[in-house]
Amino acid sequence: MNSNQDEYNFLHPHYPYRGKVKPENLVFNANLQEFAQKVSYICNLETGGKIPPEDAYKQIKSLWKEVKRSKKKLGIGKEPLEENKE
Repeated sequence: MNSNQDEYNFLHPHYPYRGKVKPENLVFNANLQEFAQKVSYICNLETGGKIPPEDAYKQIKSLWKEVKRSKKKLGIGKEPLEENKE
């Protein structure tokens, strides 16, 4: 593995998914991991005095709205009709 790949993996870690394997779950998990990574960056920038707290809050709120839209669009948390008929 080259140093560029090592650096990328260090800055953007990705952990294996361990839940029920369905395409929508995998996509949502990737979205959630990206959200967590971005929130971490924003928090570090705010803590380091690079961005004001209000900007950090607004950015995180916007990212959270994206996660909520993704959850709704992918149908996460809703059981398919077939599984409800037991």
